[in-house]
Amino acid sequence: MRLKAKQTGYVANKIGIDLANAPFVTMPKGKEAVVEVCKEIIDANLEKEKKLDAKVNEIIEANYDEIEIQQVKERELFFMIKKRLAPEYGVIMNYDDRYNEVSHQILDELYDRYLLEYEVNDNQVRNVIFKAFKSFADAYDKIDDIVYDKIKKMKKEYIPGSLEYELLYDRLYEEELKKRGML
Repeated sequence: MRLKAKQTGYVANKIGIDLANAPFVTMPKGKEAVVEVCKEIIDANLEKEKKLDAKVNEIIEANYDEIEIQQVKERELFFMIKKRLAPEYGVIMNYDDRYNEVSHQILDELYDRYLLEYEVNDNQVRNVIFKAFKSFADAYDKIDDIVYDKIKKMKKEYIPGSLEYELLYDRLYEEELKKRGML
């Protein structure tokens, strides 16, 4: 899904903000309840992909000797196996199709739980959700680059992967999201 586990909250919040700003949507139980359900659904979708990735890694490890002999590129093999097993795990590999599917799930769940009311076509509301996914995905790479550049330009050197680095990265990332109205 091209999202990291800690980013699901950001996407869910973006969906909540966009739905709250849509003139044809009302949220009887408030934005927070909507965001919570969105996060649950996105997390569940990521969990399916995590299980798929674990299975693919298991297959690769079980056949590691053969892979070495054949001199196959592990990354390419990983993707090929993942693509083949994806339907079995309920994972859609195309990002746009996946965002669309998750948008359907989110809308259905919000409607079923009486968290969203609207008097327009379902597709209009679903498009708000889909566009929130797309705008986050499109902005992710830009924001990531901006944050890495800011960290590089700091006087103090931070070691990637360290706790200090991760905390700084998260803080700067959230600042960039706030600047863009995504948080």
